[in-house]
Amino acid sequence: MTASTTGAASTAVVKPRRRAAFAVTLVALTVLLAACLTAGLAVGSVRVPPAQVWGIVTHAFGADWTEPTWTRARETIVLDVRGPRVLLGAVTGAGLAVVGTALQALVRNPLAEPYLLGVSSGASLGAVAVIVFGVSLFGAVSLSAAAFTGALGALVLVYAAARTGGRITSLRLILAGVAVASVLSALLNLLLLTTDNGNEARTVLAWTLGGLGGVSWSSLWLPGLALLLGIAVLMVQSPNLNLLLAGEEAAATMGLDVARFRARMFVLVSLVTGVLVAAAGPIGFVGLMLPHVVRLLVGGDHRRVLPAAALGGASFLVLADIAARTVAAPQEIPVGVLTALCGGPFFLWLMRRDARKKAGGAA
Repeated sequence: MTASTTGAASTAVVKPRRRAAFAVTLVALTVLLAACLTAGLAVGSVRVPPAQVWGIVTHAFGADWTEPTWTRARETIVLDVRGPRVLLGAVTGAGLAVVGTALQALVRNPLAEPYLLGVSSGASLGAVAVIVFGVSLFGAVSLSAAAFTGALGALVLVYAAARTGGRITSLRLILAGVAVASVLSALLNLLLLTTDNGNEARTVLAWTLGGLGGVSWSSLWLPGLALLLGIAVLMVQSPNLNLLLAGEEAAATMGLDVARFRARMFVLVSLVTGVLVAAAGPIGFVGLMLPHVVRLLVGGDHRRVLPAAALGGASFLVLADIAARTVAAPQEIPVGVLTALCGGPFFLWLMRRDARKKAGGAA
C-alpha cells in the first residue's frame, strides 16, 4: 500500500468522525440552551418548578398533555413577563456571537467584536439621537434604522483608520476601535447632558449599560428577523469566510472579490448589530468570547463555528441575565456589566496568548 493510499484512507476515516463529533456538539449545545431557557423562565422573585414551566409553555401552544395545576399569576409571569425577556436574551446572545465570528474572519483579527471596534457605540449614538431628537422618519423601525446607520458608519471609520498599506494589525485595529468608541461615547454623553428631559436621560443612560428588561412580544419580531437573516446569509457565505482565513491574496487567487465581499458583509453585520443594540442596548464581549470558545470544540471551519456560536451565545446571555436578576436581588444589575466582567479578563488572556505566540514565532 502506497503512502498516498494510506493518507486517503486515513482522511476517509477522520471526516466521518469529525462530522459525528460536530453533531454531538450541536446536540449538547441545543440541550444546554433548552436548559438555560427553562432556568430563565423558572428563576426569579417567584420561582416556578421546571416541570410547571414546560407545562405552561406547551399548554400555551395547545398541547394538553397535562392538567393545568398552576395559577393564573404564574402563567402570566412565565409567558408575559419572563418569556419575552428570555427570548430576547437568546436572540441577542446568538446574534452578537455570530456577528463577532464574522468580524473576526472579515478583518482577520481574533480580537474583533462589535463592542471593542466601536460598532456598538455607533449603534448606541444613532439610537440615542433618535430618542433625544424625537425623529421618526421610519415609524416603528426608526430606532433600529438609526442604530444600523451608526453601526455601519463606526465600522467603516474604524476599518479605514486601522488599515495602512493594505494591512491591519491587532494593535491598530483595537486602538482605532477604542478611539472611535471614545469619541462616539463622548457625543452620546453630550446628547444626554444637554437634553431638557432629565427622566428620559436617566432612562437612556441605564439602557446604554445593556439590559433585557421591559421588552414585550410585539417588539421581538425585528431582532428575530435580523438574527435569522444574519445567520442565513453568513452560512451561505461561510466558504468565503473560510477563504479569508488563508489571507486576502490567497482568497483573491481562488476567485473571491475580497473588497466587494467585505463591504457586503460589513453592511450585514452592521444591520444585525444595530437592530440588536436598539433592542437590548450595547452588550459587550459576547461576540469576542463565544467564537473562541466554540472553535475549541468544533475547529475553525465557519460552517461549523457559526451554528455552534449562535447556540453558545444564546445560552451564555440567558445565563448572564439570570445572574443579573438574582445576584443583587431585588436590585437588578445591567447584564452588560456582567458580560464586561467576564469579557475583560478573557480579552487580556487573549492578548497575552497572541503575544506569546508571536514571541514564539519570532524566536
